[in-house]
Amino acid sequence: MSSIRQQKVERLLQKEISTIFQLNYGDWFPNTMVTVTVVRVSPDFSFARVYLSVFGKMEPKECVDLINQHSSLVRGELGRRIGKQLRITPDVAFYIDDSLDYAEEIDKLLKE
Repeated sequence: MSSIRQQKVERLLQKEISTIFQLNYGDWFPNTMVTVTVVRVSPDFSFARVYLSVFGKMEPKECVDLINQHSSLVRGELGRRIGKQLRITPDVAFYIDDSLDYAEEIDKLLKE
């Protein structure tokens, strides 16, 4: 269970990472829409798991691999944006959010 402070930091990171992706959208993943769905932060705020949903021409796995290659750039830009609000900038790791696929699979099973 996350604290209120963790929830606030998670929302802040989600908003700022989304903004970073919007600014670098055309360079990193053309013809693909990447959405930050969930951010989970460790209790000491040193590590953040960022879950992404990917729609478009690029394969989700390929897109997440590309973003993980640029994770140092994302973390650097994130540090410039939230440096006054957090003591340390968390390390970020990006993952595919497969909750929609999971929900569709359960729905399909329930219909059978």
